[in-house]
Amino acid sequence: MKNKTIIFLADGMADEPISELGDKTPLQYANTPAMDSIAANGVSGTMLTLPEGFPTSSEVANMSVLGCDLATEYCGRGPLEAAGQGIDMRPDDKAFRLNLTAVEDGILKDFSGGHINQNDADRLIAALNESFRTDDIKFYTGVSYRNLLIFSGSKYSHNIRAEKPDDNQGEPVSRHLPKADDPEAQETLTFMLRLIAEAPAVLEKLNTTANGVWPWSGGVAGALKSLEEKYGITGAVISAVDVISGLGKCLGMDVIKVPGATGYIDTNYEGKASAAIEALCTHDLVYLHLEAIDEVSHEQNLKLKIQAIEDFDSKIVTPVLAQIPSDTNIAVLPDHPVPVSIGKHTRTPVPVAVMKKGGKADSVMTFDEISCKTGSLGALSNGDLMDLLFK
Repeated sequence: MKNKTIIFLADGMADEPISELGDKTPLQYANTPAMDSIAANGVSGTMLTLPEGFPTSSEVANMSVLGCDLATEYCGRGPLEAAGQGIDMRPDDKAFRLNLTAVEDGILKDFSGGHINQNDADRLIAALNESFRTDDIKFYTGVSYRNLLIFSGSKYSHNIRAEKPDDNQGEPVSRHLPKADDPEAQETLTFMLRLIAEAPAVLEKLNTTANGVWPWSGGVAGALKSLEEKYGITGAVISAVDVISGLGKCLGMDVIKVPGATGYIDTNYEGKASAAIEALCTHDLVYLHLEAIDEVSHEQNLKLKIQAIEDFDSKIVTPVLAQIPSDTNIAVLPDHPVPVSIGKHTRTPVPVAVMKKGGKADSVMTFDEISCKTGSLGALSNGDLMDLLFK
């Protein structure tokens, strides 16, 4: 039988040393006794979650953590978010993530549309459907600024090169428009360019914090292998964002929705912790994902990043460790770095700490980017963490 296992995934938590913190990283500076205890009683290392050749996106990083074969299973963000919303994609459907954005004088000011509230986001997506929807093009609401654009039919293509909006904040939108990778994608591209140009006139009438759109990361439904197929385990995923819930669903995991989980620093930390404790009773693996740290890192808000890291440790990791069986396997790591100095994802390997039943601890005493480099796990990459936990 497999040991019960929980993975604490803190989105965007890794960072770089910051002078105003005495050349410590936010994770080093923050008070994190629970995560430190995992490192002190377990083994540590680093993990490359964003390999070259793939986007520096959270879906890539979390697929790496969960042992997906990126070369054969990567399908883009759109289809995963569609799965997270419970949208059944047909074979000829192409799903794109659609950010609601804030644009001023042609400059992308905020990739999240000012962290637009849900009611306003729903209104904007309804307005886009009213103005641009056709029999084979439809918009779907997600969580806040995270929405979907789905094309249906063989005349449309997912082979569009579109940059990540959070990589281009402060840049002219006109310099980062999507491009077609092949002639068959021209009709899709033509619609996208028209949408980007004409949507502001529609959205500005509703007087919200968002007035633009940014479609990106399109794909078709892929052939992800389930965790049961790969590792012979059952799993549950707890997350506020569709891309992680959708990834879990595609991997055969049960998706546990927590009321009040917002994907931001006002999320229901306690509810997520309680859900994880309960889910461990019925599943081999619980994947507890927190988005808040990533969001404030993109905002380049150092104070809130430290607060979010400490909230993750005190409100999620601490109560879960206190209430789960002592022989539970435990892992903690970020999915990727978001240095507050740049507010963007980087490919730098992230720290990871693992505590397994019967395992001997190494010399690492604190969980952070610097200490974990000296741990006995060494440098992990795609699939290594899941193999360590389940093979």
